[in-house]
Amino acid sequence: MGFFHEGHLALLREGRKRADELVLSIFVNPTQFGPNEDFEAYPRDLERDLDFVKKEGVNSVFNPTVDELYGKEFQTYVNLEKLPQHLCGISRPVFFRGVATVVSKLFNIVKPHIAIFGQKDYQQLAIIRKMVNDLNFDIDIIGVPTVREPDGLAMSSRNAYLLPGERPAASSLYKSLQKAKAQVQNGIIDANRIIDDARQLIMSYPEAAIDYINICDPKTLEDVHIIQGAVVMALAVKIGRTRLIDNIILTR
Repeated sequence: MGFFHEGHLALLREGRKRADELVLSIFVNPTQFGPNEDFEAYPRDLERDLDFVKKEGVNSVFNPTVDELYGKEFQTYVNLEKLPQHLCGISRPVFFRGVATVVSKLFNIVKPHIAIFGQKDYQQLAIIRKMVNDLNFDIDIIGVPTVREPDGLAMSSRNAYLLPGERPAASSLYKSLQKAKAQVQNGIIDANRIIDDARQLIMSYPEAAIDYINICDPKTLEDVHIIQGAVVMALAVKIGRTRLIDNIILTR
């Protein structure tokens, strides 16, 4: 959706390595925002973004208007039955319908051979992979690891909303994930205990309000109670007015 940071540029660099023609879409998608969310305030700076694009060797930029992409009386949406019923989909009920719809449209317009997404948005990546499989899109979906700030905070356009004094609280997300990783490596496999410890760490900062902390199956996103293989630990936390998400793969 634009307002590029190093996480976005990592996707472009991965694409540049894999493709003869690299196409970038920049579109703040209104259908994935709820009525009280930050569509109007979402950070935008197209001129700045295009400066980055030139340096990264992008061949084409697709930057449609809302009217161009949705038109009048638009009424066709792509909806997944199960994966959106977890994690961010619970508190953002329209979000993944909007994501699946706009990504389907972009795929049909651009007709790429591969498409590249960040693993920071783990649920989004899982949903796109499932949609591509279910609807027989002939596209390889590539996930790129999360790029982080020096303090561990996952890079996000919404980090621009954080006040200077909120950074320590924001970094608690990464600290809680790293603590969970150490716990599993030390033999702790009770997911509820790991989640409780993460909750205590994050809530030690008064600016933090937890949306969710879950440990779940990497494919189905169903909750896991005893860690016996690879799982994903995902969380969403509001720091002040800024909603942040992050995740990590834990492996016993």
